[in-house]
Amino acid sequence: MIDVAVLASGSGTDFQSIIDASNQSEIDANVVLLICNNPGAYCVERAKENDIDHRVIDHRGKSREEHEEEVSEVIDQYNPDLIVLAGYMRIFTDYFVDKYYGRLINIHPALLPLFGGPGFYGEKVHESVLEAGMKRTGCSVHFVTNEVDMGPIIDQRCVEVKPHDDVDSLSERVLEVEHELLPWVVGAFAEGKVKLDDGKAWIEE
Repeated sequence: MIDVAVLASGSGTDFQSIIDASNQSEIDANVVLLICNNPGAYCVERAKENDIDHRVIDHRGKSREEHEEEVSEVIDQYNPDLIVLAGYMRIFTDYFVDKYYGRLINIHPALLPLFGGPGFYGEKVHESVLEAGMKRTGCSVHFVTNEVDMGPIIDQRCVEVKPHDDVDSLSERVLEVEHELLPWVVGAFAEGKVKLDDGKAWIEE
């Protein structure tokens, strides 16, 4: 059994997908902590409903370094085996990334390295996919590195882009697949199947 900390900024549906998989014993992982930078975000209510320790650490009025030191201090109190960025709308400094490298993962709503990097988040990702006329999109889980969204990809899932899709319909289908992929990767990590070597990641069969 591994302990998992989740960082989220919004409604927390990806966070919920990990909770559900854990509660249903689909993965050998226990969510021990939620950190949210956005007071009033619904992910905090999900933590309360599931009796998960949580901290709201607002980033406003602080430097990136000051905010990350606060976040890191709380994380270290729990010493989780895995830290999951599940819709956490912050870009970390090298200090934070280097400290947790190898146990810090992120989910992104596109097939990286396409439509990733600074400026590609939320609806902007799906808008760009539609504008490019892509026939396939999806989601990716990757290790976090100093280059935004460019860390070693652990696993991906594909979603068809339909002719009459708009941002809402496409994002809804991608989100459904995110809720399958993220717990799957967390479960694989718990089983020791996620490997990272020489800048590449994979899941052992």
